[in-house]
Amino acid sequence: MKILMLGWELPPHHTGGMGVVCLQLCKALASQSADIEFVLPYSADFPTINFMKVTPAMPTSVEEVLRQSGGTYDSQYFSYLDARGNTRGVNMAEHQDNYVKYVSQLALLGEYDVIHAHDWLTFRAGLAAKHISGKPLIVHIHSTEFDRSGGNSGNPLVREIEYLGLHLADKIIAVSQATKDIIVREYDIDPSRISVVHNAIEFNENELYETGSSYKYIEYMKTQGYKVILSAGRLTVQKGLTNLLHAAKEVVERNPKTLFLVVGSGEQYQELIRLAADLGISQNVIMVGYINGTGKQWRDAFRCADLFVMPSISEPFGLTPIEAITFGAPVLISKQTGVSEVLKNCFKVDFWDIHEMANQMCAAITYPNLKEEIYRNAQAELKKIAWNKSIDKIMDIYNKQLQRVAV
Repeated sequence: MKILMLGWELPPHHTGGMGVVCLQLCKALASQSADIEFVLPYSADFPTINFMKVTPAMPTSVEEVLRQSGGTYDSQYFSYLDARGNTRGVNMAEHQDNYVKYVSQLALLGEYDVIHAHDWLTFRAGLAAKHISGKPLIVHIHSTEFDRSGGNSGNPLVREIEYLGLHLADKIIAVSQATKDIIVREYDIDPSRISVVHNAIEFNENELYETGSSYKYIEYMKTQGYKVILSAGRLTVQKGLTNLLHAAKEVVERNPKTLFLVVGSGEQYQELIRLAADLGISQNVIMVGYINGTGKQWRDAFRCADLFVMPSISEPFGLTPIEAITFGAPVLISKQTGVSEVLKNCFKVDFWDIHEMANQMCAAITYPNLKEEIYRNAQAELKKIAWNKSIDKIMDIYNKQLQRVAV
């Protein structure tokens, strides 16, 4: 099975969880004798990747593509005209055009069985490769524009690209049933064309036994009786962090010795700082900023937390709760997350229910027996979340598409 895999990022040069998923998914596919060529929009070194061929579509740097023009989740940086004729965002079209041209050449010259494209940034290239080669196109949906805009319409140009990719693909993979439902409802897709394949995540065993903490201040405050509630990820409207801070105000009023550790960067960074000040809880909120999601400082944040919270408005899957449980923290997640379909032993709340969110956070940090019971059960549950089942589903999708083409 030779696969032309189209993605916009891979660790350690990535902006979010999709790059991690792509890397681990490809490693698992390679273990089943899949021959993968993964095409990226930038040039970078990947010394630890020996299970597939990584090909840069352009000689551009990671900084130019991801940091300056926008990464996988930054659809607002793809320029478009608003209702008044004003240009919005940063022009990303050149990167996409070059990516499409390069992938088209690969499809013309190479021998591939299937084309597998991840999210909207690669859909145009995937459609071009399908047109040139006649090979089946599988589009893998990790996030839609509906999700990224917090349940709104978002960037109309990105929505159009998603719409075309979804309707013209031979098969669609959704990372959760919640994502499948959104695709059916928002993009008018026949449910029979969509297969749900849940994400998983694997960890280096050495990471599980690291010593020492990157958060000396936090550890000191814990010796003074403080509890730590963590949020880690992109600071965007999709993540529901303004609701978290409003709930945090109620928690601090009941439990003044509570610290909220916010790890990550995004367009809401300054807004959240101002909101914490307006709510009078600045002294209880610590904004760390960007941290590499593959480094020890990232993992240490989970280790020092008494509770991890992911209050997303719309989250197709969400890997961070699995990371939190792996590295020592029980989790509270919104019911509007894909990971809630596979993770049952956790606190759950509707993203909009600020008072109940506060109640559950208070319960987690007030009643240690409750917290420990949920955490212990969650650890056992994680053993069932592995790539082998998901890869079997993907290989079955590949084979069925090849059989359909052969007929």
